Amino acid sequence: MSRPSSPEGLATSSSPAAGQVSAGNTVWADIRALLPNTKEDLKLDFSEKVEESVISLLQQARDLLYGAGSLCSGSTKETCLQVSEIIIDYSWEKLNIGTWRDVDKDWRRVYAYGCLFKVLCMCSKQGTIADTIRVCDMGLLMGASILDNILVRIINVLQKHLTYGKRSAEKDTKESHRKKIRNDHTTIPSVKSEEVIPQLHCPSLEHFRENYMIPQKPVILEGIVDHWPCMKKWSLDYLRQIAGCRTVPVEVGSRYTDEEWSQTLMIVNDFIDQYIVNKIPELKQDICIPDYCSLGEGEEDDITINAWFGPEGTISPLHQDPQQNFLVQVIGRKYIRLYSPQESENLYPHETQMLHNTSQVDVEDPDLVKFPKFERAAFQACILTPGQVLFIPVKYWHYVRSLDVSFSVSFWWS
Repeated sequence: MSRPSSPEGLATSSSPAAGQVSAGNTVWADIRALLPNTKEDLKLDFSEKVEESVISLLQQARDLLYGAGSLCSGSTKETCLQVSEIIIDYSWEKLNIGTWRDVDKDWRRVYAYGCLFKVLCMCSKQGTIADTIRVCDMGLLMGASILDNILVRIINVLQKHLTYGKRSAEKDTKESHRKKIRNDHTTIPSVKSEEVIPQLHCPSLEHFRENYMIPQKPVILEGIVDHWPCMKKWSLDYLRQIAGCRTVPVEVGSRYTDEEWSQTLMIVNDFIDQYIVNKIPELKQDICIPDYCSLGEGEEDDITINAWFGPEGTISPLHQDPQQNFLVQVIGRKYIRLYSPQESENLYPHETQMLHNTSQVDVEDPDLVKFPKFERAAFQACILTPGQVLFIPVKYWHYVRSLDVSFSVSFWWS
């Protein structure tokens, strides 16, 4: 379907009726239970920045959903699908004009509603669950929250009905052999005794606060995440099982400062197949917020949780972040170097605003002719292993290289 230059309406059902919608499968019945009972309860309130013609299309899709025939009729379903795709195409153009921060939130909501209406059309027929989840994910990634995060709740329902195929033993054997070959060539850096980051086993909150948080000293905490479900459950097979069909943002390239680095959207299964190979709620259920975050000034809702999943050799260039960070290692190992903010002058930050928090120096292969002061910079280092938690104080420079297929979780807090 080509992208329209302006939205145009289609014929509307003449006698919309409230909430008596059903279809011949349990998926549709479960999804329908998540929707408001009447079309009046599905409110479509937007600012004047959204054209009347677009609002008319949204109302039209809603009327078709709640109409007398609902989506049981093939012609009604097809009409609703066409309307929803027009909404998606038109709002997509609005999302991609200018920079992302300048996109009005109402256009993101329009896009999410377009995805919702398309999903409802797809749910009312069988055999499209994986494709339907992809549309939900696009609404979550590019849109804004609507109807109490209904797209997340729809995905939870759809995944219960999704059948996961098992991979062949031959494919698993080949992948295991590939990973073994790569691991044989992994360079494991040595960490000198004077560079070692200290380790503590389950320190009290007060001890951590007085000796590490207040003086802003890095430390590796041990024994504080051993009880997390992720420590036993997470594996490539587990990710395929619970998230294989989910669409996620992926960074393509070994480090974000490389010219060929880019970002794209990809199915988790495809990412695992191609590259090994905080948008998947099932994974969040397997972790907890460390108690030490309670020592910060913000609320629990202010804590930013990110999951970092990637192949051996993935590098995060030397950079600093504006918040405290607990980096929890779940799968694989990472080589990490830390530099105090006092070393900033010796680390040659980029001069551009976009990369001002990133060093120009290739940490493990520095050009000392171009960056002579880097040799003076003192640092601490570690090889972070599963079950360990590294405290990275605010503004501390850190460089990270994955030594294996790696899965980590970071908690940014004030």
